[in-house]
Amino acid sequence: MVKFIQEQLKVTGGNISIDEASLVSQARAGNMASVEKLILKYQDRVYNTILKICGNEADAAELAQDAFVRAIEGLKNFKGESSFYTWLFRIAVNLTLNFCKKNAKLSFQSLQEQIDEDTNRQLKDYLIDKSAGEPSELAAKKEVHSLISKAIEKLEPQQRAVVILRDIEQMSYNEIAETLEMEIGTVKSRIARGRKNLKEILEAAIQ
Repeated sequence: MVKFIQEQLKVTGGNISIDEASLVSQARAGNMASVEKLILKYQDRVYNTILKICGNEADAAELAQDAFVRAIEGLKNFKGESSFYTWLFRIAVNLTLNFCKKNAKLSFQSLQEQIDEDTNRQLKDYLIDKSAGEPSELAAKKEVHSLISKAIEKLEPQQRAVVILRDIEQMSYNEIAETLEMEIGTVKSRIARGRKNLKEILEAAIQ
């Protein structure tokens, strides 16, 4: 299940050759070019992560902008005890979770309404027949990608966040614990429950 999610929804990061520590140091000193490079390095990943948690493009764009504004304004308080990446995602994810709590009215389109016969068969093969083909064979299927996105949206926000950070952003348990400011044991239990619930949502959708 984990590999399946990663193949379908993996988000490509920025240019990993950039010396992040140097950029952060220069940005803290007021170098706006370095600030711009940090934003460019992470803007897509931050936006996509927020979008998968909140489920609305307009809200995600506004929340991403707010996250970067807060990060830039708070650079002087960044002590380097965690990576800039983890610190930035802490700001972005916490903003988004708080937004979700205040806007619980968000609703998502039924998965069943999107499933055609061919997509139903492919999902059923993967979820039920463990000898089915590799998940990567389904990676190009737009319909499957959409269904998994919608299934993730149906998770409770805290579970949604940890599943996205672990299985899509591929953060370590320690990074997730730092980002969400919680114990590693709590992170692991929420990931386990989130994965279980995600599989159940997909299985129910293809009945």
